[in-house]
Amino acid sequence: MTNEEVIKRVLLTEKGTKISVENRYLLEVAPSARKPQIAEAVEKKFGVHVLVVRTMNVKGATRYVRGTRRQTVEPTWKKAIVTLKDGERIEQV
Repeated sequence: MTNEEVIKRVLLTEKGTKISVENRYLLEVAPSARKPQIAEAVEKKFGVHVLVVRTMNVKGATRYVRGTRRQTVEPTWKKAIVTLKDGERIEQV
């Protein structure tokens, strides 16, 4: 798996903004990615030093289609919280 396949995007959320003060960033990653792969991909892509990687699987939400009796389920995805060395940042676009 290449580094581009491991990191899908940097999550720009309210929680992500709050924890970025502590040098931690939220990323959406490939479901099959492991912690060492995520750390290596972040270091190569953004040129930073990763201290800790925490991951979690986010279950897709169930949505009910209005006016019908159907329901849809959003896909399950994987989120990573990456802690960087002091003074380093991931530039968000």
